[in-house]
Amino acid sequence: MGFTDILLEENVGGIDLFIRALIGTAATIALAMDLVTHPWKWLVALIALIGLFTAITRHCTAYIPFKFSTAKK
Repeated sequence: MGFTDILLEENVGGIDLFIRALIGTAATIALAMDLVTHPWKWLVALIALIGLFTAITRHCTAYIPFKFSTAKK
């Protein structure tokens, strides 16, 4: 298994996928409605980006060292 195969492998699924999408969407809405104060905006934006990106690609790089996967095989 090559390096690109590892980075393209789907390892997010089920309830994990739903929670990531929900948190990313909620953070995006909070930013759009200006509900977040200035010092926290970058952190909330990073949470929104990571949550939505990992939900869309169904891949979490943090799972790789632990060989953990919530996706059905």
